[in-house]
Order: sequence, then structure tokens, then C-alpha cells
Amino acid sequence: MKHPIPKRVPRTAFKSLVRWAPIVSIDLIFLNRANKVLLGYRSNRPAKNTWFVPGGRIFKGERIADAMVRIARGETGIEIRPAQAQFEGVFQHFYSNSVFSASRSLPTHYVVLAFKVRFRRDPKLRPDSQHKELRWFTAGDLLRTRAVHANTKAYFRGKR
Repeated sequence: MKHPIPKRVPRTAFKSLVRWAPIVSIDLIFLNRANKVLLGYRSNRPAKNTWFVPGGRIFKGERIADAMVRIARGETGIEIRPAQAQFEGVFQHFYSNSVFSASRSLPTHYVVLAFKVRFRRDPKLRPDSQHKELRWFTAGDLLRTRAVHANTKAYFRGKR
């Protein structure tokens, strides 16, 4: 069977998906050579104004490996090879708001596939429009920092 061409869901259809279904996504836990974790300060909902690992939804017809490459490149400027990623598990993220609304009338539910990627050399970073800043944190610092989102902290506490 031929692999379908990935399709980004049109905005109106995506709004309906957010309302009625969980969204399958990927989070990327990037560790540099000093064992620090890359976080982005989010400028959009959900998780606006918090530090969060890079991540995003998987498009219809998109292979997980291709989504990993697209998300890493798009959100951070980092080029990765999916074979270097270690699967960390399946997580669920629940938000009282969504990209469409700050109110509780349209909450978001993600089913997240988390992957860890270690770098031998610090990669060059290029934040996208979703992030005001990208910064490396030690695991201890991110667990103590109030502005780091609880869903990111869960990757370092072992909670699912």
C-alpha cells in the first residue's frame, strides 16, 4: 500500500476534533551534552506562558518518524534522525483551554508519544513563532521552576 501524503487538518475541522476527540501528538525531550533539557517558553495556548518541551500533533497520513523531524526542525531548528530517539512512553495531557479559546468551553486532550534525543554537541537553536525563547534547563531546575508546565515536569517525575 502506498504511503499517503500527510495532510494538515483544515482549521475548522481541527476545531471540531479538539472538541470531540483526543489529538495524537509527539513531545521531544532534547538533552544536550551537559544533560540539560531544552524547553521553549510558549506564546500560544494551550500551555501559554509556560516552559514546555518541543512538541506537536501528528498530521493525517504522517509517519511518526516524519512528524518528529518536522516538529524538531519547525519548533527549534534542530535536525534529528528518528533512529536516535528513545521512546519514553505514552502520556495524556489535559488542558482547560485550546488554541481556539481561552475559555473552558473548548478543552484539549492530547495523547502524547514522548521521545528522548541526546546530542553529543549542542545543536544550533532557532525558535519559531510558538516560542518566545528556547533555553536549556537541568532536570532539577525545571522541577523547581514554577513556570515549567506540570506536563513537562511529569517526564522527569515518572508520572503518566
